[in-house]
Amino acid sequence: MSRSLNKVMLIGNLGKDPEIKSVGSGGRVAEFSLATTRTWNGPGGDRQEKTEWHRCVAWNARGPGGGGLADIIERYVKKGDRLYVEGSIEYRSWQDKEGQTKYMTEIRVRDMVMLSGKSGGEGGEYSGGGASRSRSSSPARSGAGSSTSSGGDDFEDFPNALENDEDDLPF
Repeated sequence: MSRSLNKVMLIGNLGKDPEIKSVGSGGRVAEFSLATTRTWNGPGGDRQEKTEWHRCVAWNARGPGGGGLADIIERYVKKGDRLYVEGSIEYRSWQDKEGQTKYMTEIRVRDMVMLSGKSGGEGGEYSGGGASRSRSSSPARSGAGSSTSSGGDDFEDFPNALENDEDDLPF
């Protein structure tokens, strides 16, 4: 059996605010450009740098108002934010008004982690399925965008967690 893989993982910064569009079927799509930069020392020991720009597209996996990935991006992501995105490469072609064939390469985003979160550097992880999981020590909350903790309620689901002075650590 023949196997293949089309997977992209990027960590970069947004060049401008994402553009959110509604499509005829009632779905929504978020489009944004992600910059990745690599640095190296040149032959003379001088520091070299190259920035690549990646066109990223994220669709809502659910119906309108379903809290999909495009809705999360619209609500929480802005210019300059640092993101981890995971998805696949897609190539598209079309004819322009003059009959010229145009080509475009896009990253179709399936999963995203906000590395420069809304407050205090806390990031959240979001998948194309609309689920959200926290990357902090607080338990995941249900609903899109609720992965950031608010104040001192980090242990609301485990009220007795800090009362026990004993631990089972071997050192």
